[in-house]
Amino acid sequence: MILLQRPGDEVVDRHTSAPTRIRIPHTSYHIERFVLGNGLRVVLNPDHNAPVVGVAVVYDVGIRSEPAGRTGFAHLFEHLMFQGSRNLEKLAHFRYVQGSGGTFNGSTHLDYTDYFETVPSNALERMLFLEADRMRSPLMTAENLRNQIDVVKEEIRLNVLNRPYGGFPWLRLPPILFDTFPNVHDGYGSFEDLEAAVVHDAADFFQRYYACGNTVLCVSGDFDVEQARLMVERHFGDVPARPAPPQRGFGEPDLTGPRHVSYVDRLAPVPAVAAAWRVPDPVADFAEYLPYVVLGEVLTDGDASRLVERLILKDRSATSVGGYVGFMGDPFDVRDPTALVIQAHLPHGGSVEDVLATIDEELAWVATGEVTDEELARTQARIVANLLRSTDTVVGRAVRMAVLELQRSDPTLINELPGLIADVTAQDVRTAAAMLRPQRRASVEVVPGKTGGTR
Repeated sequence: MILLQRPGDEVVDRHTSAPTRIRIPHTSYHIERFVLGNGLRVVLNPDHNAPVVGVAVVYDVGIRSEPAGRTGFAHLFEHLMFQGSRNLEKLAHFRYVQGSGGTFNGSTHLDYTDYFETVPSNALERMLFLEADRMRSPLMTAENLRNQIDVVKEEIRLNVLNRPYGGFPWLRLPPILFDTFPNVHDGYGSFEDLEAAVVHDAADFFQRYYACGNTVLCVSGDFDVEQARLMVERHFGDVPARPAPPQRGFGEPDLTGPRHVSYVDRLAPVPAVAAAWRVPDPVADFAEYLPYVVLGEVLTDGDASRLVERLILKDRSATSVGGYVGFMGDPFDVRDPTALVIQAHLPHGGSVEDVLATIDEELAWVATGEVTDEELARTQARIVANLLRSTDTVVGRAVRMAVLELQRSDPTLINELPGLIADVTAQDVRTAAAMLRPQRRASVEVVPGKTGGTR
């Protein structure tokens, strides 16, 4: 039996009386925080291990912030932020980052939008200028808007409409699990809504959500803290102050009975199914939430996990299976409501009903005490390894810290997460599994190329 321990502790295996150490790595990133006079929150994480820096700017606006009639607008606006400013022509941002030897990108999530660069450390000030410049005055013209609407529509064709299992399950499950517009609408957007967008919509969106008071800037990597502070104040200090919009809550009642929907995917070669259950509030009820993160991995992570062993290796009722908390797969960057999701692809002629029944059985076994210490330790070690890997780069760390500051006002939680995951007990996991009952489940079935419907 393997027992989990914090760094420096010794645990004795009671079966062998021999000390068995599982060392959960921890981090001790130095973090400094301050707020500019215009309300911009700043997080600095000096790290001199390599001559590079990561810059992340995270805005507290995402898919769930979109108004009715403007589905896909958060993602569309992310595209617009790369189309120049009053001071820089279109594509100048690209040239300055790449000319500095760096890389860049942006992404839209349910609850935030981020923009980030990785560059040699001597290019830090240039990156701060670029981010402050487009925060101050992005170039929103009818030509830019038209062009980016076409780009987003092409992304939808490529990633959803013309791809097998496109949008499965992240676009397909929320409308079954939830009932309110912020939680159920298509984050990519409908062509009709995208086509209806005008420059005035973009200007209103910018004024409301792209405010200093609604934003976090994080810099991680090789820099001097005092010099970086002066650079930040120089470039961001005169961005006009606008307060954050009132924080909206998206909570809604849990399901009172199971829901199941099937749909035809003309490109899918085999059936697939995904199931979801609501979980506790990731911010307000973090201690109650973490066991669900561990449970998802106990069920699906690796060949020794419960559902891989049962569905794929033993019953052969599925060809792949995965489980995670959060529809976009990262449990530490989402607000309430969210869900634990389990998805599986089936062989030709496979039974979705049998797969769902097997998932229910395995959850029942976990709930009644079938999780061993070794199983739990192995799972927690893998979660921590993946967590540390995701923040090993300066830009991955910068985004993580910025989101933690944005959603929890605590970027230092990045240092505590490994220990908090290690603190989850087998009883915590059992309690979480007992809550995932069939009557609280929403599921969606992919029917390959033949008539489907709603059940």
